[in-house]
Amino acid sequence: MFIESHYLVYPDGDTQEINGSVAFNALVDMNGGAVRLPLASHRMIVYRVFKITRKETKGERSSFYHLELVRGEELFSLAGGH
Repeated sequence: MFIESHYLVYPDGDTQEINGSVAFNALVDMNGGAVRLPLASHRMIVYRVFKITRKETKGERSSFYHLELVRGEELFSLAGGH
């Protein structure tokens, strides 16, 4: 039996298991869901996947998606602001 696991790694070091993989540089919400552009509002918490690491052991592969917080000015431009 082979187990494949996926985890979000938040900037503060907390981790959360998610159901599937996430692409490098993807924008995600707090639960790892894809964020659609343009954003509905610039008052959202949005993260970007800036690094992906993998750990393999016998019968298991774990992928860790390291997140960084997308900050104000960039978030404003993603919401269609000028």
